[in-house]
Amino acid sequence: MKRNIIWALLLSPLFAFAQGEWNQKFEQLGTTLPTANTFRTASGAPGRDYWQQQADYKIVAELNDDNQSLTGRETITYFNNSPDQLSYLWLQLDQNMRSKSSDTPLITPNEMTSTMTGRDIQKVTQDYDFDGGFKISEVSDAAGQPLKHIINKTMMRVDLPKPLASGEQVTFNVAWSYNIQDRMELGGRSGYEYFPKDGNYLYTIAQWFPRMAVYDDVEGWQHKQFLGRGEFALEFGNYNVKLTVPSDFIVASTGTLQNENEVLTKTQRERFALAKKTYDKPVIIVTEAEARKAEASKAKGKKTWEYQAEDVRDFAFAASRKFIWDAQAVKLDTKTPLAMSYYPKEGNPLWEIESTKAVANTLKTYSKRTIEYPYPVAISVHSASIGMEYPMICFNYGRPEEDGSYTEAKRAGMIGVIIHEVGHNFFPMIINSDERQWSWMDEGLNSFVQSLAEKEHYPTKHRKRGDPYMMVDYMKGDKEGMRPIMTNSEQLLQFGNNAYGKPAAALSILRETIMGPELFDYAFKTYSERWAFKRPSPADFFRTMEDASAVDLDWFWKGWFYTTDHVDLSLSKVKWYKMDVPENEIENKAKKSKKAKISSGEQNQNLMDFASEAEIFSYLTVEEAAISSRQAEFRNKINDQDVQSANADRNFYELTFENKGGLVMPIILEWTYEDGSKEREYLPAEIWKKNENVVTKVFAKNKKVTNIVVDPNQETADVATENNVFPRVENNSRFDNFMNDGE
Repeated sequence: MKRNIIWALLLSPLFAFAQGEWNQKFEQLGTTLPTANTFRTASGAPGRDYWQQQADYKIVAELNDDNQSLTGRETITYFNNSPDQLSYLWLQLDQNMRSKSSDTPLITPNEMTSTMTGRDIQKVTQDYDFDGGFKISEVSDAAGQPLKHIINKTMMRVDLPKPLASGEQVTFNVAWSYNIQDRMELGGRSGYEYFPKDGNYLYTIAQWFPRMAVYDDVEGWQHKQFLGRGEFALEFGNYNVKLTVPSDFIVASTGTLQNENEVLTKTQRERFALAKKTYDKPVIIVTEAEARKAEASKAKGKKTWEYQAEDVRDFAFAASRKFIWDAQAVKLDTKTPLAMSYYPKEGNPLWEIESTKAVANTLKTYSKRTIEYPYPVAISVHSASIGMEYPMICFNYGRPEEDGSYTEAKRAGMIGVIIHEVGHNFFPMIINSDERQWSWMDEGLNSFVQSLAEKEHYPTKHRKRGDPYMMVDYMKGDKEGMRPIMTNSEQLLQFGNNAYGKPAAALSILRETIMGPELFDYAFKTYSERWAFKRPSPADFFRTMEDASAVDLDWFWKGWFYTTDHVDLSLSKVKWYKMDVPENEIENKAKKSKKAKISSGEQNQNLMDFASEAEIFSYLTVEEAAISSRQAEFRNKINDQDVQSANADRNFYELTFENKGGLVMPIILEWTYEDGSKEREYLPAEIWKKNENVVTKVFAKNKKVTNIVVDPNQETADVATENNVFPRVENNSRFDNFMNDGE
């Protein structure tokens, strides 16, 4: 009976609380991750039976500048590389988010306030005079015969006349049109910007054609509805696209221009050819003077621009008669892609100076950190109030004042967004994660590499994300306003912090503090190479980082990615000990006082401080230890006189650390000694394995310690630096200057 009572006590919540809660922070992720199989291995690499679908597109479309609409027709060839038989196909109709029947306004919370702007009221009433969404006019087979289909909001199911067997392909057609929205009024990732002073439009066009949904071994069909935030899951394929626009328009696009003789002047072609072999600075292909002339004359004819793109997961373009265009070649290890920028005169002089240079710098850094950039071009397009990415092309903000002036903050912000959006070519345009489900797999990884590119090419530029200290305010915030990183895109709170900042800071800590640059860089590059032009899941990333480094990181993924815990390691207690050395017991040793003084002990007596005198411990000889512990067999292992002699003058410091934030991390210590010298020490996170809440460790030092600091360079995003120091000080400002540097 007594035994049962003891077991009940041990298992009771009260006992667990008294002993310190054990949350299994160091247990392996195990069944949290999907079971490895022949498609995706336990190492994080694609398995021997890995497969993915392919979708090729031939598209003919026209952009109507008179009424801001687009009409198109596409032929899709879909390759079923899966082991499954498919009786229907799903296509994404993302423009339907703007249709009258969209769920997006219905699921968007809003509130009344004491003052309401016209835009605020429109968000409530949805009283927009805009007819959005795709108008599907045809879905037919290769012979032009109608195919049965059904539209469910932003998804369309096409029913096949007969099931598509594994290894087979099917070709079908879709015709559509839609009205392009005023992006400055209605928002969105694409649309148009109107310039009232010259009466022209600048179009940034994306999600503009019905696109195949993903079918894979993880989700089956990824046909989660598009509500606006969660981005896109797409299949790789080859594109041939013919775009008809006004004859004085310049078109920037995914892919390689196929008919430059038909759409560019002789002078422009010569400049374009020169740009392909110019590495030191951009070559202007369409000048500002030519762009100003075009926007004033407004030609009435039409031209068709033809582009070809291979092995891309999407296709986007921009078009305007306002475009200035420049380009330069970028020398990589084996390839020389073109970095290019398209911008209206309103972007100058800033864009002519900085944009293409930023594109080139991005390609250089990302190619080193991941894989060599495989595409022929990388394009930055300027339009106001946007930052959005597509294969080989992105749309970016950063507009000077009307007089051409700009602040350093404007310049830094523009460079940052260009690096970020061009960087998305790698995550997720090449390393093709599912954005609809996991925003952090593209935004977080990309923000991390962005910070490396900025440090390499713009070391004095203010950075927004990447360094751990930048996340302190968020991490110590109200947990009710947070979600774990491993949360679906549509359910995230504080989207920028959660999907961008926190994963980027986590990877920075992983690289700089936990793994070290050499191990991290190799593992990160291995992940990029393994999953280039494939579709990785979170488990593939987690497993590869461990597989290629031999570092057990399950505790790290669990804490940073699966919880909202924060880092708050407290140095809660320090005890100072010296050995009791009796007079004349050790040869050539001066008489030792049983108490030792330390100068700092006389200061800050009312705060946490070193004791004014060291505590004394007695040395237990081998004989004494053997008698008490019955371990006489070890008598000949230790020479007591040598040990006593070696440690007679040593200072022993017993440090007690508390994990107040819940997130276990390495303990980084900086010791300051009486002579002013400093020493750094690193304790791996595994020191918390036996007790996740409190740990005590003794350090032997030859010199007296006057100060101890935990995480002196703020490497771990610790939210409470005031409890990281010993002795305590009333107003701990050791990071004040660091935090206000701008870096």
